[in-house]
Amino acid sequence: MSKPLTYSSYLAVDELLQLQRPRSEEHDEPLFIIIHQVYELWFKEILHELDYCTTLLRSGDTPKAVHTLGRVRTILKVLVAQLDILETMTPLEFLSFRERLEAASGFQSAQFRELEFVLGSKRRASVAHFPEEGDARERLERRFRDPCLWDAVLAFLDVTGYEVPKDALNRDVTRSVEPHEGIQAILMTVYRRDPTAAALCERLVDLDEGLQEWRYRHVKMVERTIGAKTGSGGSAGAKYLHSTLSQAVFPDLWAIRSEF
Repeated sequence: MSKPLTYSSYLAVDELLQLQRPRSEEHDEPLFIIIHQVYELWFKEILHELDYCTTLLRSGDTPKAVHTLGRVRTILKVLVAQLDILETMTPLEFLSFRERLEAASGFQSAQFRELEFVLGSKRRASVAHFPEEGDARERLERRFRDPCLWDAVLAFLDVTGYEVPKDALNRDVTRSVEPHEGIQAILMTVYRRDPTAAALCERLVDLDEGLQEWRYRHVKMVERTIGAKTGSGGSAGAKYLHSTLSQAVFPDLWAIRSEF
């Protein structure tokens, strides 16, 4: 006879609480571990929601797609708020255990790289950082080859009745999304004549802005903690993070702002 389902067994609480394995006796290391594990859980959920949003767009269910994007934006607000907790750790408190991290770095988060790929920011070099034999590499290879969320949006607009340029519909999906004047002209029409599709576009802007907000807060947290030092695992640290701040994932939606 199987045991009855409980709160603990349903959520695998016992297993979950065993996943924090500090490499030192320093007081602040458990906080550092928990925050980053929670980030990975949220990344998993964001990917889950964005995959669902793509499915909804393919089926033409715009209201649910808009709702789903709103949920992702709310999750991004939580990710930003978590940095407030991490910033309660002073530079000296972080340095007390930093050397125990060895080559481990947030730069190695496969799920965040997946998220970038899903949103249309693709670099082959990001895949090469992960071992060839492994689940992370396999997922990244698939995400790299798959169309991104913006491709799903363009396909949705095309079947809705907008004449999306063929070069945009058939673009090389292994390349990052780039501005397209033809798409921008369509988006201007969408905003003026199609409130439902315009609402979808605005949720995409919310998502883009939310990601940029998280990137900004993340780089400031890194600067606050380690300044201009090399990042964990030998990464460029704050210097690299600064280079990502102005990277819009939906450039056409930003380009049209000055055209209204």
